[in-house]
Amino acid sequence: MTDDRYTVISADCHAGADLLDYRPYLESRYHDDFDAWAASYVNPHEDLLADTADRNWNSARRLAEMEADGIVAEVVFPNTIPPFFPSAALMAPAPTRTEFEQRWAGLRAHNRWLADFCAEAPGRRAGVAQILLHDVDEAVREVRRTREAGLTGGVMLPGTPPGSGLPELHSGAYDPLWAVCAELDVPVNHHGGSASPPLGDEPAARAVFMVETTWFSHRALWHLIFGGAFRRHPGLRLVLTEQGSGWIPGVLDMLDYYHGRLVASASRAATAEAKFGVGLGEAMGDSPAGIWRDHCFVGASFMRPHEVPLRHRIGLDKIMWGSDYPHDEGTHPHSREALRLAYAGVPADETAAMLGANAARVYGFDLARLAPLAARIGPSITDLTEPLDEIPPNATSPAFARGGAVRVW
Repeated sequence: MTDDRYTVISADCHAGADLLDYRPYLESRYHDDFDAWAASYVNPHEDLLADTADRNWNSARRLAEMEADGIVAEVVFPNTIPPFFPSAALMAPAPTRTEFEQRWAGLRAHNRWLADFCAEAPGRRAGVAQILLHDVDEAVREVRRTREAGLTGGVMLPGTPPGSGLPELHSGAYDPLWAVCAELDVPVNHHGGSASPPLGDEPAARAVFMVETTWFSHRALWHLIFGGAFRRHPGLRLVLTEQGSGWIPGVLDMLDYYHGRLVASASRAATAEAKFGVGLGEAMGDSPAGIWRDHCFVGASFMRPHEVPLRHRIGLDKIMWGSDYPHDEGTHPHSREALRLAYAGVPADETAAMLGANAARVYGFDLARLAPLAARIGPSITDLTEPLDEIPPNATSPAFARGGAVRVW
């Protein structure tokens, strides 16, 4: 925050190369296979076929639009189709054994492209590297390589949905991954939508997906807590992004309840839960609320007005606002209005923490370096104190949803 303007860092944005532009980033031994795959590939995503699709890779356009929206820096999650994937990697079904090698090659190509893309705007982009969990040793190598290549946004943790064939996230099989992320201070990001099982394409299935997808993403939190990952790796940090934030206090209360039931047997009569969780409370270490306090953050994309009063229960130092650019559900080009709707009446220092200071701390942005730009284009402190009287008529973000609070799990 400058004297009169906020430094806004979006902790949830998306980018990726145009499909054919990934070719130079692939190892040459995959070029022939890529040419054959790309020649017949049909992109299933309408937004990646529209005339606005270049916002994913056109650096100049992206910077101009985000500056017009008052945003000085961004955390960059993936969006476009990596080589050899059927759809965007965030939502792609698990690879078969024969697809595995090529999928890894495609993700490495994306990570190389992303490092160059971030370098086009020094200090303003923190790129999130992609991995697969089917080979933990290879995932560890990619975490090390991408960190050395300059990706400061951490790693995107894939989901392990039912039917994936992968060990669940509470498994000790992933300890080498947690260890390298803790060692290198690499945030582990778990983005909404990346952990749901396939449900089909029928209209009802799509509706069920919308209802359930955030819950499946939330599962990473209790898997890592009950699995003891944070006790074994004290430097591990988990960020839950684009999953809402209003659910967190209630879930922590529930997890604390079960934690209490699990550890109660050490000093009191055995509980029903302790009969099938012997030793689990001790293996977890601290209580779930304590683990959240010490290790976890929320990428609170397009935070909504009903979530803001919960900010102290969530943890004021845990919340990182995101615009979700360039998605239709994002706040662009009405981010200033979305911020007024959510944060009017909130003390300026608290707003500054949620809009930029927390993200700077988690992802390593230099606030002093960003200050001159924020002083020029950031939303003014005065503007954000004024309640929003009228929602922009063409706004498509859930940030502007009418009809009161909507609880997202």
